[in-house]
Amino acid sequence: MTDYAALVARLDLETKVRLLTGATSFTLHGEESIGLAPMAFSDGPTGVRGLKFTGGEEVALVPTATLLSGAWNEDTAREVGELLAEEAERQQIHVVLGPTINLHRTPLGGRLFEAYSEDPLLTGRLAAAYVKGLQDKGIGACPKHLVANESETLRNYMNSVVSEEALREVYLLPFEITVDDANPWSIMAAYNDVNGVAATEQDHVNNEVVKGEWGWDGLLMSDWFATKTSAPAALGGLDLVMPGPDGPWGEELVADVRSGAVPESVVDEHVVRLLRLAERVGALGAPQDRRTWPTDSPAPDSPQRRAQLRRLATDGMVVLRNEDGVLPLSGEQSVALLGRHAVDTVCMGGGSAQVNPPHQVSIAEGMHAVLGDRLTVVDGVEVRERALPAPTETIRDPRTGTPGLHVEHVDADGTVMLAEHSDSSSVTTGWDDTLPRPTEQLRLSAELVAGGPVRLGASGTGRWQLLVDGTEVGSADLAAEGADPGESMLKPPVWTTDLDLPAGTIVEAVLTVVRSEPQPGPDGKMSTLSHAIASGMGIKSLVVAPVPAPADEVIAAAVEAARAADVAVVVVGLTPEQETEATDKTTLALPGRQDDLVAAVAAAARRTVVVVNAATPVLMPWAQDVDAVLVVGLPGQEGGHAVADALLGIREPAGRLVTSWPAADGAAPAWDVEPTDLRLEYTDGTFVGYRGFHAGRAPAPAHWLGAGEGYGSWEYADARLAGTGAGSAGGAGVPGAADGAGAGDDSGATTPTVEVTVRNTSTRESREVVQVYFQPAEEDQPVRLVGWTGVSVPTGTETTVEVATEPRLWRRWDTDAGAWATLSGAGELLVARGLGDVRHRIPLG
Repeated sequence: MTDYAALVARLDLETKVRLLTGATSFTLHGEESIGLAPMAFSDGPTGVRGLKFTGGEEVALVPTATLLSGAWNEDTAREVGELLAEEAERQQIHVVLGPTINLHRTPLGGRLFEAYSEDPLLTGRLAAAYVKGLQDKGIGACPKHLVANESETLRNYMNSVVSEEALREVYLLPFEITVDDANPWSIMAAYNDVNGVAATEQDHVNNEVVKGEWGWDGLLMSDWFATKTSAPAALGGLDLVMPGPDGPWGEELVADVRSGAVPESVVDEHVVRLLRLAERVGALGAPQDRRTWPTDSPAPDSPQRRAQLRRLATDGMVVLRNEDGVLPLSGEQSVALLGRHAVDTVCMGGGSAQVNPPHQVSIAEGMHAVLGDRLTVVDGVEVRERALPAPTETIRDPRTGTPGLHVEHVDADGTVMLAEHSDSSSVTTGWDDTLPRPTEQLRLSAELVAGGPVRLGASGTGRWQLLVDGTEVGSADLAAEGADPGESMLKPPVWTTDLDLPAGTIVEAVLTVVRSEPQPGPDGKMSTLSHAIASGMGIKSLVVAPVPAPADEVIAAAVEAARAADVAVVVVGLTPEQETEATDKTTLALPGRQDDLVAAVAAAARRTVVVVNAATPVLMPWAQDVDAVLVVGLPGQEGGHAVADALLGIREPAGRLVTSWPAADGAAPAWDVEPTDLRLEYTDGTFVGYRGFHAGRAPAPAHWLGAGEGYGSWEYADARLAGTGAGSAGGAGVPGAADGAGAGDDSGATTPTVEVTVRNTSTRESREVVQVYFQPAEEDQPVRLVGWTGVSVPTGTETTVEVATEPRLWRRWDTDAGAWATLSGAGELLVARGLGDVRHRIPLG
C-alpha cells in the first residue's frame, strides 16, 4: 500500500498548496518528485466533452439523465458509466464530472435534465450503478453537487435553508447511497450556501457527515469558481479548488498556514486525498507504472456506439397516453410529421453538459429513414426567443471552403496571435486557451451557404460590429443579463438584424473585448468568477438563422398536412432556453404557440400523436384531445432514430416517469426558485415531489412519478410479503437500523420483500416496472418509494417478481437526538404503477 503521508512529507508547503488548485480549466498540476502525473478532468453527465469548453473533438452524445433514468434500470445506468469510461479513455481523461444527483425538487429547475429524479432512492441507486460502471474501468466519477443545489437562480449566492431532517432523509440520501454502494473517488461541492454556510466551507456536511460518519476517503473538489475563501474552505473539508491556475488559495492559503489560521496537517490531509485519487486513476508512481491508455475504444460515430445510444434512448421514453392502441404506428400509414422540434430536435440541454457530437439525428430524419415517401414534414411555430449560433451546415470558412468559421484572435497591438478554422460557430475567450496574451479583438468570418431572408448577429458580452462583404450593417454593445456572472458564460446576450442576402455572401462579426472592474455579487462578496467574467471570459458566437414565418401561416400549413394524412405526429418541446445550467424556468407552459399548433391539428386530423421533446414536466392543456402522448426527453445524438423506433414499435418505449408532472403552474409541493433576500426555504421538508402530492400538499398531478404505459397491459394477480424476518406475513412491524446508528449503518436491518404476480394481457411482449411504496403509520412521515423491479413478460403469460425494500427508507432523523431512529414499521405497503395506479395494499403492523 502506498504511504501517502511519506510522499507528502517530501514536499514543501508551497508545493503542497500548489497541487490543491487546478493548473488550467480542466487539468491538475503534476509533481514528478513524488511520481505524480498531471490529471485531466472533463464534464461528463451526457458525454465526455474533453478539455475544451467549445469546439473540442467529436464525442458521443448520450441521452440525458432524466431519459436514461426513465428505464428504472440499474444495468442501464452501469452501462452508461462504462460507455463514458470508454469515451474518457479515448481522450485520456482521468475523472468524469458526474453524475448529477441533486433532486427534482421543483419542476422549474433549469438543470433538472442533468439529474435523475425527484426521488432519493431512485437517484441514489442509479448513481451508484453509474459510478461503478466508470470506476470499474479505472476512470474516476464525481457525483455532484453537494448539497441542496436543486435550482439555478443566483446559485453562486443563494442560501438553501433546509431542516436537518430533510437534509439527511432526502437531499444527502443519494450521496449516502452512492458512497456506501459505489465509493466514488471524488465528489463536487456546490455553489450555494446551505443553512448559511457555503457548500465549499461546510464543516458539518463535508467533514462531520461525509468524511466522518460515512467514512468516505475520496477527494472533495469545488464546482468551477465556487470557492470564495482560503481558511474557511480549507478547514471546511474542501480538498481541491477548481479551475486553475488562479483562485483563493495559493499564496493566501500559504499565509494562513504560516499564521496558524490553518494547521499544516489540514493541507497534508487534502494532498493525501489528491494522491489517493491519482493512484486510483493511474496517475501516481513511476512513469512505467502509470496508466496505459487503450487505443481501441469505439468512435462516437461507429455502428456499435450508434446502435447502443439508440437503444438506450428508446428504453427510457414514456408513453403517457395511448387511446385505442394508436401506438405503435403500423408503418403502412401516411404520416404528417409537424413541429419545429421534428426538424430541429433538441438532443441535449444547455450549459456545461453540452458536447460536440458527430451528428444529431432529427426526428424528421429518423422517421424518413423508415417511412420514406409515406412521410410529410412541416416545420412548426417559432419556439425560441433568442437566435442560435449558426449551424455549421449553413456557413463555410471563406479560407478553406469547409463547414464552420475562420477565427482570428488579435492582441492589443493589433497582432493576429492565432488564425484558425473552427468547426463550431462558437469560440471562447479567456477560457481553456493557450494564447500568449489576452485576446482584445475576435474576428469570426463565414460564407453563407444559402441565400434569402436571414437573421444575422452575434452572441456574447462585448462590443460587436457586423459586416456584410466588408460593409458594416450594424453594431451592438452586449452586457450580461442578471446578477449572476455565470449567465454571461452560459446564457450570453444576443443581438441580431434581419437581412436578405444571396448565397456566397461573406459575413464577419468583430468583437472588441470589454473589460471592467470586477463587482461583488448580491451577497456583497467578491468571487473568482466575478474576476474572470470582468476580464472578458465567455463564449462568443456568430448567429445565422432563418427569419421565422408568421405563426398563423405555419399552423395553417400543419393543419392542411394533417388532414391529408392517416396520422398526424406533432412534436413539441422545450429548448436550452428553459433546460439549461445557470437559469431556471418561470412556467411549465410550452414556449411559443405550440399549444395552438397541437389544438388546431387535433381538431383536423384523423388521429393525433404528440411527441414531447423535453426532459422535464410541461403543461399539456390539449392532452384529452389527442390520441397518444409519447415523452422522448433529450435523446442524444441518435435521437431521431430512437424516436422512430418507439413510434413504430421497433423497440418498446417502456420507460416510467422519474418526476411527477403538475397539472398547472404553481400546483406542486415546491415551486419557487427565486430566493427572497438570497434565502430559498425548503418548506416542503421531506415531502418532496410525489410525497407531497400524496399527502395533499398540492392538487393531484397530471401524471405521477412511476407512470408510463409502454405497449403492454397488465393484471396484478397477487401481491404478498415474502418471509423476511419480522416483516413476513402476519402484519408484524419491520425493524430498521438500531436507534442512534450512524448513517448507512443498516447491516442488521431486515425489511420486507414483496412478491408480486403480474400478467401481460397485451398482444406483444412488454416490460413492466413493479413499484413498492411504504406509507408509515406515523402521521408526520411521507409515503416513500422503497423498491422496484423491472421485468419483461411475453404476451399472455404471467410471472412472479420479488421487490426487495430498502432499509435506509425505514428510518427517520431524530433532530433532538442528532441520530437516526427506527420507524415503527407499522403502516401500509402500496404496490403500484405510480401512486396514481395502486394495484395492491399490504398492511404492516
